[in-house]
Amino acid sequence: MLYEPEGYDARQWPDSYWRASCAPLPPCPELTGLNRADVVIVGAGYAGLNAALQMVEDHDADVIVLDAGQPGWGASGRNGGFCCLGGARLSERAIRRRFGMEAVTEWAGFERDAIARVRENLQRYGIDAQACEDGELLLADSPRAWARMQAGPVPVGARLLDGDTLRSEGLNTGAYLGGLFVPEGFGLHPYAYVTGLARAAIDAGVRLYGDSRAIALHPDATGWRVESTVGLVHARKVLIATNGYSDELLVPWLHRRILPAISNIMVTRPLGREELDTQGWTRRLMAYDKRMLLHYFRLLPDNRLLFGARGGLSFQPASVQAFARRARAEFELVFPAFADAQTEYSWNGLVCLTASLAPYIGQVPGTQGLWLALGWHGNGVAAASEGGRRAAQAMMGDHSAPPAITRRPPPRFALPRKWALGAGMALAGLIDGPMRAV
Repeated sequence: MLYEPEGYDARQWPDSYWRASCAPLPPCPELTGLNRADVVIVGAGYAGLNAALQMVEDHDADVIVLDAGQPGWGASGRNGGFCCLGGARLSERAIRRRFGMEAVTEWAGFERDAIARVRENLQRYGIDAQACEDGELLLADSPRAWARMQAGPVPVGARLLDGDTLRSEGLNTGAYLGGLFVPEGFGLHPYAYVTGLARAAIDAGVRLYGDSRAIALHPDATGWRVESTVGLVHARKVLIATNGYSDELLVPWLHRRILPAISNIMVTRPLGREELDTQGWTRRLMAYDKRMLLHYFRLLPDNRLLFGARGGLSFQPASVQAFARRARAEFELVFPAFADAQTEYSWNGLVCLTASLAPYIGQVPGTQGLWLALGWHGNGVAAASEGGRRAAQAMMGDHSAPPAITRRPPPRFALPRKWALGAGMALAGLIDGPMRAV
């Protein structure tokens, strides 16, 4: 594991607003004894549960899902709840150069399908995930960022909003000069979504086991033996869908091919109508900025403000506290009228980056039947949901189901990852510069 053990202790739940505001899923039992299945999925998050549902509903497969904790403990239950475009960090130009123009169109379609997949899941399985206002707002924090945004192409259906328009539309902050509104996507309650998927999977016949960390994989003549802390499963195929929490000892090929990065989220007390009007932020729209160490935020249904930031380097308590203080100071620059709104919840988690800047959906090279679906680059609500479905289709024979950019195995990071991450964040800080009030 790249970070301290505290960050991976599945016995300890984060101080998350999401779990505090949603009825938890009854604990899933531990895997015990010797078991058999067609497929074992490691990871009960968006990718793993969507893959399980696809296999059971469309292929009548016998599926076991293992999780080191309980469904929703990991990134799927502690993210910002942004169901939006994304999943890769490759530009359109880079995709076209590496894979061709067809791959550009294919990936754009995947992104739209991913958002539609989440909507369909909510409706199909009767999940009340508190879906909020449609659309997403990308904000410019400097004259240079705003000039580039104005000079760049505006996607079909999108709108450029200058400072006056932001204020008139209830999107006023203390730090941004303008923005680009994109109509796709919506905010949701991520823990309600992932636990709703878990309930749907159990109802569909998936055998879901919690507190059952996979600790070893053993190939044999007919498939794989998956050893957990308390039991064993034999299956023809295995899917690893653990994203930033992946154990590189379990799958040694993964070593240095993924880069988990720490993200911090805070949630305020409920804000009063007068506070919201004074700030001029009254919309429940997903928003984020163009900084390399980005900030992302949205107003929740009960008028709490969620504010996320990237840039942590350690799970040690002193480091976590310092990161939270920095994020709080930046929150108050963005929303000066909310300076008296205390933080009631604060937690952190891991997003998963790859050296290829794209997710990977495919077999571990040199193996048969051992698959991976991970690397959602901080946009896993939608991308991992659709990516899990596409992984299941590929495992069941449709090898062209995953987009082309996800079928190329990621290379290893050339430099030690924590050193590279620290250096990259230092460089990003220099490029971003300090946040300033406008």
